[in-house]
Amino acid sequence: MSAASFFFASLLSLAVAGPASQTFIVQESLSTTPQGFTRLGAADASSSINFRIALPSSNVAGLEAALLDVSTPSSSNYGNHLSKDAVNAFLAPSDQATAVVQAWLSSHGLSANTSSSAGDWLSLSVTVAKANEILSAQYETFQHVASGKTYARTLSYSLPAEVADFIDTIHPTVTFNNPLSISPVLSVPKPAAQVSSDASSCATTVTPSCIQSLYKIPTTAATESSNSIAVAGFINQFAQKSDLKSFLKSFRTDISSSTTFTTQTLDGGKNTQSASKAGIEANLDVQYTIGIATGVPVFFVSTGDDYQDGDLEGFLDMVNFLSAEDSVPQVMTTSYGENETDMSKALAFKLCTAYAAFGARGTSVLFASGDGGVEGGQSQTCTKYQAAFPAGCPFLTAVGSVHGTSPETASTFSSGGFSNYWGAPDYQTDAVAAFLKAQGTTNKGLFNTSGRGYPDVSAQGENVQIVSGGSTEGVDGTSCASPIFASVIGLLNDELIAAGNSPLGFLNPWLYANADMLNDVTAGSNPGCGAAGFTARAGWDPVTGLGTPDYAKMKTAAGL
Repeated sequence: MSAASFFFASLLSLAVAGPASQTFIVQESLSTTPQGFTRLGAADASSSINFRIALPSSNVAGLEAALLDVSTPSSSNYGNHLSKDAVNAFLAPSDQATAVVQAWLSSHGLSANTSSSAGDWLSLSVTVAKANEILSAQYETFQHVASGKTYARTLSYSLPAEVADFIDTIHPTVTFNNPLSISPVLSVPKPAAQVSSDASSCATTVTPSCIQSLYKIPTTAATESSNSIAVAGFINQFAQKSDLKSFLKSFRTDISSSTTFTTQTLDGGKNTQSASKAGIEANLDVQYTIGIATGVPVFFVSTGDDYQDGDLEGFLDMVNFLSAEDSVPQVMTTSYGENETDMSKALAFKLCTAYAAFGARGTSVLFASGDGGVEGGQSQTCTKYQAAFPAGCPFLTAVGSVHGTSPETASTFSSGGFSNYWGAPDYQTDAVAAFLKAQGTTNKGLFNTSGRGYPDVSAQGENVQIVSGGSTEGVDGTSCASPIFASVIGLLNDELIAAGNSPLGFLNPWLYANADMLNDVTAGSNPGCGAAGFTARAGWDPVTGLGTPDYAKMKTAAGL
């Protein structure tokens, strides 16, 4: 039978065959209830589930190759970032995949809407009873013990043989996300320090001025209006303009306290302005992008509760929303994440591909590496080192945390290690190999020696001063480090654009090829899982990455 004949035969069989006569193939499954969850019994058959169906992109390998081609300094195509149409051509599913999946849904009286500009994601709402029927599944109610939240999930689902090859994953099914997202930990409150241009003041209290001095960041205002930084906002974290004004009056007296940000919203998002609604994370991210990336336009992208990606809390919606725009931000910083094991491998891969597509458009995608040390994105009980997500995705830049100045030292909570989903990408194989050689047999058997290593870089992340709800306080976390490093990239992009050049885009090939432009951190460790964790060493390490920024050296490496 020809491919075309098989295609139409498949459509016909789906249209006429009932579930009982179809051969089902297990698509994804779990052997047991994930750690931290408990089963409460069968899910209410009449309750609704918002499905996201991921169709296989036609050329993921081509997208990844194109991303590296435009992001590797030695390439003749370096900086020639792709258009939205060019990226979508890689991401788009085949016509056959779309037709087969829609025919399968139609045979059950269902129809899905396209929910991404490339057409590789479909969405629809079904009842639990219908989900059990079409997926040969058994949805149950599971409770996340620590938060008390409950979710309808299944430990296994299957697809008809004619359909299985045309679907990468369906969510929500076997992914059990931890609803306790990363956010900064309040440090012991200390009085706000006198603003000083002395880098040594970062040893005890971190402010924009000491960061500028420590990392040689210019204080002169950016000039290019086409350049921007997007700050990702989730879980009803609201950035307060009044807090920003107070922050600038205290810590950036050299610029107007009226400097502000623009809000973009999706999924019914908003940015409520009242002291009682002040979000520590949102205020931190906005204050340290505006407060360090002087003059670079900042967009706070607020995701509401109407997210269509299940308990992904808008993560998928966010990247699809921004990728659908004709002009993408030059930098995006996100201070939220989870543990790699909280997400099925198929779903994690699909999200990672979305970040690769975003990078190919010319966006530097930065994520806080997490605050669980070697226990992952968040602290947990473990016997082997855990990986964080999305920090382990090789197509974004993960940022760890340091503290102190003489020398800068790894924060004990700074999440770092090796992915169990992705292998080490070419751009970091030499750096990882050097670390593993120096590591020797220490912690042998506790981590994946062939995995993608993270973080890639680091920045100050302890006792970082913010204003939230009208009060000045210190916060800790890799959540602090990501917007600080993002600000450095935002200012470099401003200078590149002013000189007629492309923005940096996906950073990692450039970072690893120019490791000497960063301040190597060789002190500190990130213990966890009842073991010593990793130790910061000369060169790259899975605690502080390649090190912290030196703006002057990075500017030179960027050709400025």
